[in-house]
Amino acid sequence: MIVIACPGQGSQTPGFLTEWLEDSSAAEFLALASERAGVDLVAHGTTSDADTIRDTSIAQPLIVAASLLAWRALGERVSLDSVGVAGHSVGEFAAAAAAGVLTEGDALQLVGVRGRAMAEAATRKQTGMSAVVGGVEADVLAAIAAQGLTPANRNGGGQIVAAGSLPALAALAENAPRAARVIPLQVAGAFHTEYMSSAVPVLNEAASQVTTANPTRTLWTNADGSLVDNGARFVELLVSQIANPVRWDACMEGFQTAGITGLIELTPAGALTGIAKRGLKGVPSVAVKSPADLDAAVELITNANA
Repeated sequence: MIVIACPGQGSQTPGFLTEWLEDSSAAEFLALASERAGVDLVAHGTTSDADTIRDTSIAQPLIVAASLLAWRALGERVSLDSVGVAGHSVGEFAAAAAAGVLTEGDALQLVGVRGRAMAEAATRKQTGMSAVVGGVEADVLAAIAAQGLTPANRNGGGQIVAAGSLPALAALAENAPRAARVIPLQVAGAFHTEYMSSAVPVLNEAASQVTTANPTRTLWTNADGSLVDNGARFVELLVSQIANPVRWDACMEGFQTAGITGLIELTPAGALTGIAKRGLKGVPSVAVKSPADLDAAVELITNANA
């Protein structure tokens, strides 16, 4: 099975949608997506600077729209009937649309609400996130707990992201686990922790207004890496995910159980394929960063179906 992975926040870079927008249908899609998300995705995907697109309320819908744009482009060139899908953090909204749980419009509307609610929650206390790379997993988890932090993203491949108060993150960096590096991340707050709890009811209210369908493709959840076959349940998990850890390591274990033969990461790509090189050794992967990368993605799918 080929797994299509939708990336999370932090993957975006200035101007990363410029080449995609050379296609008129892509420009039309992003214009409609901007209306549903309440964000000017065309401007932010082409001319906005790094600081602007780091804003949570902008970054989240921008990333989801980019992934759906790449998903559409890939589907125009090769059948996607046999692929499985998963998303990392906010990428789960793109995965929900790709799997048929939500319409693209509803996914974009909800992620717009999510981004604004999480941005507001992040203003309440000075918090952040740091990646802990390397070390023994048990030691890393113990060091994170010792500082009162949360392992917000357990990404696999030797990477765990700690989240919580800035003083605690500084203390973790000063007392890094053996053979590990602590790298501060450029994010607005401690996502996937109790610090985001105020955003949960906001998204829950918005989610109660949309119609869901059961997934038409194999779909994994960040909650524990399991398969979800009920659309309403997947949306419940999308809501609770705001204040709970992302278990991408468990998702990769699920991919292996399903017999993954390749992984394609949608735009803006790079982070998940990088993790896959360590956590899914021997599994070929393609990062679709620009339209030029679609050829390699098509080839990977075509060979898997041969």
